[in-house]
Amino acid sequence: MRNKLHIASAEGEDRPAVLGFVGRNLRQFRAQAGLSQLALAGASGLSRRMIVALEAGDTNVSLSSLDRLAEALGITFVDLVRDPDAHPLDLRTLAWQGRSPDSRATLLASVPAQRESQLWHWTLAPGERYTAEPDPQGWHEMLHISHGRLTLHLPDGVRHIPAGGHAAYSSAQAYAYANDTDEVTHFIRVVVS
Repeated sequence: MRNKLHIASAEGEDRPAVLGFVGRNLRQFRAQAGLSQLALAGASGLSRRMIVALEAGDTNVSLSSLDRLAEALGITFVDLVRDPDAHPLDLRTLAWQGRSPDSRATLLASVPAQRESQLWHWTLAPGERYTAEPDPQGWHEMLHISHGRLTLHLPDGVRHIPAGGHAAYSSAQAYAYANDTDEVTHFIRVVVS
């Protein structure tokens, strides 16, 4: 079973503010594009029901689905998830939380690239795993492990990256992050598209 990167909080916690940002931004950009919810559903490949729920801030969503919505609207992923009052160089948006509160991904900043560049801080609790859906061709990731050890699963093999180590690879392929140690792993993730 694939894990999805969800905009969600751990069970029993309040929903993160990012769900409200997504709802507000989605409504605004959809209106600016002159698209109905049905038209956006067709353009993004998501259901109208999902778009209605997202605009209301009532559902979790995979980040790959948000990428598809942003693409359909002609905007960036960061445009869709960020607090409209936040500066792109200081976003600090909790975008994913795993089963454990020690597993989370925080979007720190974004700068222009050919399309976009994102800076993330990730933590993975012992035993946690995140399985990614492939990004479009031309996308890449760079990781720097600051604490613990990250196990990176790529089609060409498994890499165990210790604290102080790094990896760079195309993210236009299936990949996964895992923590198979008994301590929390911290790493910086840079996504370039």
